[in-house]
Amino acid sequence: MFAKLAGRLQEAIDRLRGRGRITEEDLKATLREIRRALMDADVNLEVARAFVESVREKALGQKVLESLTPAEVVLATVYESLKEALGGEPQFPSLRNQNLWFLVGLQGSGKTTTAAKLALFYKGKGRRPLLVAADTQRPAAREQLRILGEKIGVPVLEVQDGESPESIRRRVEERARQEVRDLILVDTAGRLQMDEPLMAELARLKEAMNPDEVLLVLDAMTGQEALGVAKAFDERVGVTGLVLTKLDGDARGGAALSARHVTGKPIYFAGVSERPEGLEPFYPDRLAGRILGMGDVATLAEKVRAAGLEAEAPKSAKELTLEDFLKQMQNLKRLGSFSEVLAMLPGVGKALPPGVQVDDRAIKRLEAIVLSMTPEERKDPRILNASRRKRIARGSGTSVQEINRFIKAFEETKALMKSLEKSKGRGLMGMFRR
Repeated sequence: MFAKLAGRLQEAIDRLRGRGRITEEDLKATLREIRRALMDADVNLEVARAFVESVREKALGQKVLESLTPAEVVLATVYESLKEALGGEPQFPSLRNQNLWFLVGLQGSGKTTTAAKLALFYKGKGRRPLLVAADTQRPAAREQLRILGEKIGVPVLEVQDGESPESIRRRVEERARQEVRDLILVDTAGRLQMDEPLMAELARLKEAMNPDEVLLVLDAMTGQEALGVAKAFDERVGVTGLVLTKLDGDARGGAALSARHVTGKPIYFAGVSERPEGLEPFYPDRLAGRILGMGDVATLAEKVRAAGLEAEAPKSAKELTLEDFLKQMQNLKRLGSFSEVLAMLPGVGKALPPGVQVDDRAIKRLEAIVLSMTPEERKDPRILNASRRKRIARGSGTSVQEINRFIKAFEETKALMKSLEKSKGRGLMGMFRR
């Protein structure tokens, strides 16, 4: 989402690199570029002004005009200001012995999917969630949640049409007591817009059930409109935290950067894909690092551990085969898209052109090539003569030229692995060994 903004911010800071001391005009020019980048990214005007002023004060406080490395000082101050704009220290919903959370938001924001993602997330942490399908306004909303619940192994209680808030509360309490459920996630009815009768209905349901948390699900693709929605929901039902969805989309990202400042509510989670596992705790410092091309090794390391890949470090470069190469590619796929993984590596995301995407279909073609080889060919690609390469091309639906390029890339990878081994590295997974 932040590719264009990231490119603009990095470009503004990079103009200071290689210089000795800079002038006040140089700093003003850089701040102007940062402000323009924020405005182009649809960041709220008040937020953009406050952000630039924060950077200016921090930069002058660190005497950037006297520094021999002004770009590094400005980068550090922009990072700190970004972190503060996104919320500062990470915050998460408080957990008790028994928890009841409401999910509210407009239709199409990803509320129902987010309910299932939250259930799966906390199920993995030892909680026993129960999903409540209380969206009686959208056709098939209850069925959607039931299907998602079956997929992740979490039970779903369906609210009936016209059922009173008091009846819903009694049934939820009874079900939770019988099945010993300690986290109740209520998917409330979505709104097409700020409809007063529907908001009043939501307020009555909240009064009857008295939730511990009211999580507003905001579609980050909707831009500044999302901020008005957040304010309206907060005034009527008292929002306690935000969940931003579709952060993997191609919107400009202004709403995500503005949400915390404008609403005053912490961002608890971010949706990063449509998969049930595509929900991440929101860490302002990590997102700020990604935006500025500083990487996010902490999140990548967590993904590696969660995928159970720590013990699967590759062999030495001398022993590396195409079978190992295939396994590494399949392992990386479990961490998310290749573009996401690359963006988390320090320096790599910054080196990529803004908005670049690694074509995952190309990775599938490489898999097809290796899978079309015999075990002997995977072990020793030197035996791949012309006839063997033609056979592999037919079997994988590719061309001989693609086979040639792939083998060349494999040999270059082995050479890179050898250089990494000299630095006591063993490939990407080796970075995250304990």
